[in-house]
Parts: sequence; structure tokens; C-alpha cells
Amino acid sequence: MDTPSPWLDADQQDLWQALLTVVIALPAALDRQLQRDAGISNFEYGVLARLSLSEGDTLRLSDLARLCDSTQPRLSKLMDRFEARDWVTRRPDPDDGRYTLATLTDAGRRKLAESAPEHVALVRRLVFDPLTAAQRRHLETALTRVAATVRGELEGR
Repeated sequence: MDTPSPWLDADQQDLWQALLTVVIALPAALDRQLQRDAGISNFEYGVLARLSLSEGDTLRLSDLARLCDSTQPRLSKLMDRFEARDWVTRRPDPDDGRYTLATLTDAGRRKLAESAPEHVALVRRLVFDPLTAAQRRHLETALTRVAATVRGELEGR
């Protein structure tokens, strides 16, 4: 019986190195742009954006943490800062008081809207513009599968 090699083959190594560049360098580039132009991090922008995409600009904190690939403690600390800036409000979930809801405020929507143009332009330039429509579809399919596998690993599945 053949045992698998403990090493990546050349094609796998090339793909892995390209993925590492995207995973490490892309967030750094996005952070740099957002810090410079909006005074927020890529993570902070992502949280505001996720809230803005939800029904009523509101999500349970546990769902928001999952959607943003965050831990509850990290998100809770961010919510403290966002509340201090009047970008979000928090309240108990009326359907189940064990949960807390976060709602984007008008000030939070304004911050997101002010931050979006330069950020979206950079995302387009770095991620979408280099690819054809077919390449974007293939990348979405591939990354969706990888993301599901990674999330499953983190959730102990």
C-alpha cells in the first residue's frame, strides 16, 4: 500500500504559496488602505458591512461572529468600541433573551458609506480586475468549498 508523501507536490506547493500570499498580504493591503482613508481596520469594516447586509441592519452577536470568522470575545470588544462611537446599539433578543442583538445605527451606516468607495475600488483592483468572469466563478466555487472545510474544522466537525 502506498503511503502519501508528507510533502506537497510542485503544483500543490505553487498553489499553496499563492494562497498564502492572498491570505496574508491581501488583508494587510486592505487594512493599510482602510486605516489611511477611514481610520478603521478591515475587520471593523467587515463587521459594519455584515450588519448592513442583514435584515433590519441587525444580527445576533453569535451569528455576526460566525459570519465574520471572529470569536465572541473579540467581537464583544469591538461592539464596545462601536457603541462608544454610536455605530451600533446592542439589546437583548426579544425572541430569546439569552442572545444579544447588534443593530447598525445611522452613524454606523454613514461610516460604512464614507469608507466604502476607496475600499471597494481596491478590492476590485486587487481581486476582481485581474480575473475573467469565468475565473471569478471558478474561484468562488473553489474558495466556498475550502471555506466550508475550514469552518467545519474550527467547529470540530
